[in-house]
Amino acid sequence: MGEFRILAGFLDLLLSSHPLPLVLVGRFIASVVPGDLDKSSLLLYSLGGALPREPMPSNVTVRLPSLEELEAYALGQWECFLLQLISSSQAEKTTNFSSSMMKVFQRGLLTQRLYFLPNFSPWDKESPRLTESGFQFLLMDTNAQLWYIVREYITNSQDRGVSQADLISFLLELSFHVAGEAYNINTLSDPQRNMIKDFADLGLVKLQQGRKDSWFIPTKLATNLSVSLTESSSRKEVYWLIAFLAHTCMEAPLKAHDFLDCVLKYVGFVVVETNFRMYAYSTSKLHCEILRLFSRIEYQLPNLIVGAITKESLYNAFENGITAEQIISFLQQNAHPRVAERIPSVPENVCDQMRLWESDLNRVEMTLAYFYDEFPSRDIFEAACEYARECGSLLWEDSKRMRLSIKAEIHMNMREFLRAQNN
Repeated sequence: MGEFRILAGFLDLLLSSHPLPLVLVGRFIASVVPGDLDKSSLLLYSLGGALPREPMPSNVTVRLPSLEELEAYALGQWECFLLQLISSSQAEKTTNFSSSMMKVFQRGLLTQRLYFLPNFSPWDKESPRLTESGFQFLLMDTNAQLWYIVREYITNSQDRGVSQADLISFLLELSFHVAGEAYNINTLSDPQRNMIKDFADLGLVKLQQGRKDSWFIPTKLATNLSVSLTESSSRKEVYWLIAFLAHTCMEAPLKAHDFLDCVLKYVGFVVVETNFRMYAYSTSKLHCEILRLFSRIEYQLPNLIVGAITKESLYNAFENGITAEQIISFLQQNAHPRVAERIPSVPENVCDQMRLWESDLNRVEMTLAYFYDEFPSRDIFEAACEYARECGSLLWEDSKRMRLSIKAEIHMNMREFLRAQNN
């Protein structure tokens, strides 16, 4: 039983500020549990959960969405949620999350300044603005963004009367379900039915209603909660997915435009040229808003966004807390398939110039200081300079005109020193 206590403590780390991929949890279980036990079952039982449910028979469910349609639905739901999160006016449709729950998700990502009258009553407020963490959140990959939202959802579950242990248990169970299969909602408890509605808003599941029964269908967003892919394995999965989509199109032909748009939702979509021009093959409003964070959008066609990376657009990004390395990483992770396998996928001159423009902002360091001049004698001036040097606070001196500048923190000490010198 000691192993189970160790396991329980280890799983508590799931609520830490750095959520652990379930792959690591699985490896830990494999190392402490005898090999003749079912590891996945033990993982769920150790959290007080149940085994993954059996899918519903195909003769009971109506036509289920294909994996391609399910992925398009999941990404559409996630994009809708993110647009509502950062700018409700941009979202074409809203989720069912309450305004208080959205504020929980927005905490740390958005800030809003209030203006007060002299009697301290609210007068006006500006529209919410992204914080430094908010800008960095938008440049994360989807799995990292999802973990952030899920962590906030878990952390505040008790305020909604939901046990954190039950919520984590259900999330783990959901991650062991098969994407694309239908599972009966009647097998869920009342708290789980409320959770599943929230998960549908996030794109983790799709809900469907039949004549008698209703069911939920896990998407890849849900099953990927328990996966931590390396870059190389992620590329292999992407190519497998393209092959699958091509096969699907042969059985049920799609228009070329629809097929390309579907593929580019899973693969990268950005092409950056050596002249700093940028082309993004996407119909997503979210993609456009993210690119606008660090580039100048010139025009947008139905499936193409054209822009340029300029010094001014990058300065705006740097002022908002986005670093050059984060922008470069985003462009590399979302590079179009035609350029993704090139080394480098983003031109070197563009990367180097972005780093240089960022370093320009670090050339000047602002320091609060006090300026002294009109010393009564050179001896007092030199004594003041020596005193400032000893304190490590001498910023600048002009021996010819007897002027100097010191850090603000020793201003009062310098006044006392000069007063003593004059006496």
